[in-house]
Amino acid sequence: MNKNVFETKFCLHEKKQQKELRKSWARWSACFQGQPINEVRSYFGEKIALYYLWLGWYTFLLIPAAILGIIVFLYGLAFINTSPLTMEVCTADTIMCPLCDGKCRVWNLSDTCAYAKVNILFDNEGTVAFAMFMAVWATVFLEFWKRCRAKYVCQWKVYDWSEDEEELILEIVNDPDCKPKKYSHSYLKSTLVLILVTLMVVLIIGLTHALVVFRVVATFLLSGSKWSLLNENASLVAVMLGAVVHYFTLNIMTRVNRKVALKLCEIGTFNGKEAHFTVKMFTFQFFTLFSSLIYVAFFLGRINGRPGDYVRIAGKWRLEECHPSGCDHVTKRNPRWMFFYFTTIFVAAFPLAPFLALVNNIFEIRLDAIKMVSLERRLVPKKTNNIGVWTNVLEAIGVLAVIANGLVIGISSDFIPRLVYLYRYGPCANGTVTGISCMTGYINNTLSTVRVNDEGVKNDFSANHYKDYRDDEDYSLTSQFWLILAVRFAFVILFEHVVVICKFIVAWFVPDCPIQVKNYRLADKLKRLKEELR
Repeated sequence: MNKNVFETKFCLHEKKQQKELRKSWARWSACFQGQPINEVRSYFGEKIALYYLWLGWYTFLLIPAAILGIIVFLYGLAFINTSPLTMEVCTADTIMCPLCDGKCRVWNLSDTCAYAKVNILFDNEGTVAFAMFMAVWATVFLEFWKRCRAKYVCQWKVYDWSEDEEELILEIVNDPDCKPKKYSHSYLKSTLVLILVTLMVVLIIGLTHALVVFRVVATFLLSGSKWSLLNENASLVAVMLGAVVHYFTLNIMTRVNRKVALKLCEIGTFNGKEAHFTVKMFTFQFFTLFSSLIYVAFFLGRINGRPGDYVRIAGKWRLEECHPSGCDHVTKRNPRWMFFYFTTIFVAAFPLAPFLALVNNIFEIRLDAIKMVSLERRLVPKKTNNIGVWTNVLEAIGVLAVIANGLVIGISSDFIPRLVYLYRYGPCANGTVTGISCMTGYINNTLSTVRVNDEGVKNDFSANHYKDYRDDEDYSLTSQFWLILAVRFAFVILFEHVVVICKFIVAWFVPDCPIQVKNYRLADKLKRLKEELR
């Protein structure tokens, strides 16, 4: 290899074992069968076996989550046409303000009937309970995974295995007089890496802002186009162009993130570069993949101002608006990246995510197995007794899931405004009205009236309703707005504390290591010590 005669070196596949793995594991017809983890470990080593063990365990525990997600989805589907909220939207004759400047026209509230149905389908009482369940599920999954891992690593005799010890043994075999490599740490280099990581995250978030500006400017330019097809559908075309740009941005940044993470690991000269690379890559990819979703979930349509006093970029281009049915449905479009993240972090927005993740994993296990056994060269078997830094990453995702789901329900969902209307402003609030739905009039309650004789409003358009809680006379925020805001934040705090307490209880109640494994290890240590003391 030093003389460039050979390009690389690797283990050859062993035909007999390869054939057995194809028959029992690496084939599509085995999709709904268990995995021969011990055989995978014998052929590929503990590191690969633990990956497939983790993926199989994750897939297995997705089954109850997927079933409950389907039930929540069907619950929403059952009331999609009979809900008083959708009926109020679909039968309304209310004229709404234009959603953009220029060629955007006034529109009927009933035009958003389909969007309102989608909103009710995914934003109902069931999603709140489901979000709490999935936050606790993430902890249950991790705790039971630790038990499953302990059982197998004990069986494989690698429970007390140490990577440092194995490297020292190899060095001693090659050179009996060798000296151990010393750990090193530089505060200067660590600070430099931290600064560079922060700048990279700022850049990624900046790209999301640039995408928002692109859509706003594109909408403005397209609305002034000579082609009627473009100016009549300016917002839709701008969103489609933004989606295309976003797709290319994701692909480019994924490659850039990998190269930057590798370079930062070289700068830091850290011990355990693989773990540090994983953390950096996860951080970069998290912001790359979820910045747009976070913007849509928590900012889109909430910082726009009001008719006559809209928030504009550079004082010229008006920010994007939402339909009265909400922006939340936009967060449900892309459950295609990193299913575990989406399944836990944004499950309140899309209850079918666990089911899609389950289907994805069933096929992904076999696809990866077929690649490794039949289509790629054999990997060098490596020992390990855990999945390394990924355990910490998954625990961090569990914490993020609690925060994100609390914010999705409390801030971007209509759950809190509906609750406030039901008990404070609705027809059943005083407990005397019967015979009608307690949510009757909710949609109209969320709308404010424009005074078309105001000069500022005349410059924008002439219409009569927009979605907000403002006074009809001076456009000041009403007491209902502040009450809803207070209840939103109270709910987020309550939700997060309740779920976090549940997570701690589950983590305490489920031991990381099964009793049988502890007893086996204790007996094994006793036997080994007796032999050493003879």
